[in-house]
Amino acid sequence: MATTSRSPRINFISTHLLNPPKTLLSLLSLTLLLLLATPTVSTTAVSPPTISSSNFLNYYTPHCHHIVPQSVSTVSPINLSLAHDKSLHFDYAYLTGGPQILPAADVSSVSISFHPKRNSISLTHSGDLVMLQASLKFYVPTRFNGTWRRNLRNVRFRGPKIPVRPRSLVFDLYGYWSMSTRKLCMVGSGSSYPNLGSLNSLTAVLKLNYPKNFGSVSGLIYGVMESLGAKGSFGYFEPVSVLAIPHYAQYNYTLLGNGDGTMCSGTDIDGIDGKKENLHFMLLDPSICLTNLYRYASFFQLEYGSDCGSKCNPLGERFATLPKFMKIQGIRCDYEHGIRVLVGFQISDYHGPASRFERSFDPNTMLIGEGTWDDNNNRLCVVACRLSNHENSLANAYVDDCSIRLSLRFPKTLTVRNGSTVVGQLWSNKTADETGYFSRIAFHGSGNRILRDPDLKYKYTVLDRVSKSCSRQKIVKGKGKKYPNVYSLDMRFDMLVKNVKGEVARGYLSPFFVGDQLYQPYRMSNSESGLLNISYKMRFTAGSEYKLGGVVLSNESVEISAEGTYDNKTGTLCMIGCRHPISHVEKSISDDSEDCEIFVHIQFSPLNAKGRGNVKGTIESMREKSDNLHFEQLEISSESIYTSQAAESIWRMDMEILMVLISNTLACLFVGMQLHHVKQHPNVLPFISFMMLGVLTLGHMIPLLLNFEALFAKNHSGQNFFLETGGWVKVNEVILRVVTMVAFLLELRLLQLTWSARQRDGSLKMFWTSDRRVFYLSSALYIGGGLITWFLYQWKDSHRSSYLRLRHMNYQQHYQWAELRSYAGLILDGFLLPQIIFNFLLNSKEKTLTFTFFFGTTIVRLLPHAYDLYRAHSSYWYLDFSYIYPNHKQDIYSTAWDIIIPICGLLFAILIYLQQWLGGRCIVPRRFLKTSEYEMVPVVGSEEL
Repeated sequence: MATTSRSPRINFISTHLLNPPKTLLSLLSLTLLLLLATPTVSTTAVSPPTISSSNFLNYYTPHCHHIVPQSVSTVSPINLSLAHDKSLHFDYAYLTGGPQILPAADVSSVSISFHPKRNSISLTHSGDLVMLQASLKFYVPTRFNGTWRRNLRNVRFRGPKIPVRPRSLVFDLYGYWSMSTRKLCMVGSGSSYPNLGSLNSLTAVLKLNYPKNFGSVSGLIYGVMESLGAKGSFGYFEPVSVLAIPHYAQYNYTLLGNGDGTMCSGTDIDGIDGKKENLHFMLLDPSICLTNLYRYASFFQLEYGSDCGSKCNPLGERFATLPKFMKIQGIRCDYEHGIRVLVGFQISDYHGPASRFERSFDPNTMLIGEGTWDDNNNRLCVVACRLSNHENSLANAYVDDCSIRLSLRFPKTLTVRNGSTVVGQLWSNKTADETGYFSRIAFHGSGNRILRDPDLKYKYTVLDRVSKSCSRQKIVKGKGKKYPNVYSLDMRFDMLVKNVKGEVARGYLSPFFVGDQLYQPYRMSNSESGLLNISYKMRFTAGSEYKLGGVVLSNESVEISAEGTYDNKTGTLCMIGCRHPISHVEKSISDDSEDCEIFVHIQFSPLNAKGRGNVKGTIESMREKSDNLHFEQLEISSESIYTSQAAESIWRMDMEILMVLISNTLACLFVGMQLHHVKQHPNVLPFISFMMLGVLTLGHMIPLLLNFEALFAKNHSGQNFFLETGGWVKVNEVILRVVTMVAFLLELRLLQLTWSARQRDGSLKMFWTSDRRVFYLSSALYIGGGLITWFLYQWKDSHRSSYLRLRHMNYQQHYQWAELRSYAGLILDGFLLPQIIFNFLLNSKEKTLTFTFFFGTTIVRLLPHAYDLYRAHSSYWYLDFSYIYPNHKQDIYSTAWDIIIPICGLLFAILIYLQQWLGGRCIVPRRFLKTSEYEMVPVVGSEEL
């Protein structure tokens, strides 16, 4: 039988193409395991047992029987009013201890609630005892970077598909309450949501002492929760002390007198007609009472009188630092009776949004009081009490000194000098020589929301001065360009305020009234044009070194109320404003130190302007330089974006997510076509540069390793960020990672086939020799380029100011790593370089790489650069964090590089084409070369059957 001559080398390659060696399959399997294995923390500790209604007596007897003796239930569980079930509730408590289950650094942010279950309350044979079940919950509020932003013009992130819950720890408790001794003791198990940590099962005993005088302001609950586990065992935690305010089924308002507001006599409102000067506020309707109190009257800035002397602190003389801000928190509303409130004081102006998870109570910085609405003068009157404790023990805490008075009202007419929507006073009912006395303190604020009452008006008082001052400014003519509408969200923005020394403060600027209407974006008419009257509120906070005039702000906030005109044809805003004093302690109630000689000029850019910085302006003092209140000109700038720009950017990012997916899919397709090519022509496998395949494989493996947790983590709340636009593309990040992994596995397969083709035949040593030379030469080029990149970074850093170098000292290592990672992307862009050198050394004419592989992969690598170049010169605005398709963290992008890299990449692809057509050394003139060419000689032999 005739046999076909065939190289045994080629026969071996074709045989092993579909049957790779077991060792290499093991290597592939190991690589997959390394990529797919999810890092988990295993524990051999035995979880504590679960306490339930069937076995709780086994734990209750040794820990609670001596406090509240157990008894047997006489009736089925019923809703028992005799048990004062509502009186056992509490939602406001102060906690100490328990660092194993509570954040020790910020335990004051943790709130707690205790709710007996109505259908589980039963009488017992004792008659005095009540058996019950209850739920005790600890809430740790979820915050973003520790800060809350005002509702300014920001791009919002689309939240994860799985709701992110606040971190919570819930205990289900079982026990008894004694109606005679007012003691409660319960045991139970606790469990947490997964995002709290590894505390999945805890056992505890809760011991509470309820007040004898149920239903009065002086009644407080004290108790402790202790772990049932042994110290050092799994699930053990140190005792948690609790001081709580009872809910009370029926509360007796004992501090309000006859409830007509007479306890507020002597305040600044006396002598005027309150019904005409103040807005009416339906505060005592239980359905809206607490909601309205938070929205419209919760957070205030204190204004100490200049004559306060040494007795100024509302918390008492034992506190050395004067609080700067006050917060009113409603805890109970009773129709026709009153409202129970907590009045808190704090040094910083941080305040997050209220929620049922943030019911704070701190006896050291809060007053507890009762309030009522005074219909005669349209004001809220409050009587408040301090809390004291002997030996700093929560067990000895009690309500003391109820001599503090507070009045709060909502003015009907606002001006540039008096622009606060809520004002009031705080004072002591004692005489100056009594302990606990403090001088009268005024406060003001705008609440979290402005009271939208049709009777609320704004009176413009300085428009005549504005027209004179604005006429001296250089106005930019619009010439047909469109500027922000006065009623749009584009009129409010975050701002940067730079002084003459280049120091920068951050703040915001937001419209207050437009004409005679309260500013409400998208709810007002937009048909008006030309000059429109407008008033603004602005505030900025500076660092410790920031100077304003001759005053160092030292992290203080500056507030300015301003009014003027806005021309929507030119985008020019001119205003005169009043600056509230920086030092809250030195501010007098009569506002003698207010500075109303401030001119504010702001120029908005057109809606379709290119680049950043839609707002530029100045804040100038109109006083003489010799005046104590004079300050040098401040420059205003902003990187806030217009809503139309945000919509454009977000649409583009949705499109870029799709482009990433398409690019990665094409990369898989092109590698698959190369695999098909080597399957049809196995003799070309030895001619593929191992160095080139290594660069490609590492280029897909490293992103997988860097984003490993994002691919397989169970909780994607930290990685699943998408922008909220209503865009139709909602591609999950996991899909992108999966496609990248497919490309990596295909390249790994091609790498393995090339290795096998060379490894099994000793006559192919020259290929390894050439590839080693390629490795040495390529490595030298890569290392040299890396060193140049590092030196360029050092050179740029040396040209920074000393201030910037000091500021960025802690981030230098991060920046260097980012530079090197971008350089690695540059190496991947030139992935064909090792193959070009390899072909040159072998002078090969083999059709090693398919045109679709080397040209298609080149296009996939170069398209991001072309797109980045297009976007930089066509997009009106771009976001730093929006680089999705051309990822600036994984490659080098700039106008110059976006031109150089595509040219070089296409040149490499053309060289590969020429080498596979004319020979590996066709790019060098023949007179410089010695003729040598490698050619595989077929070996005649018999084919195995």
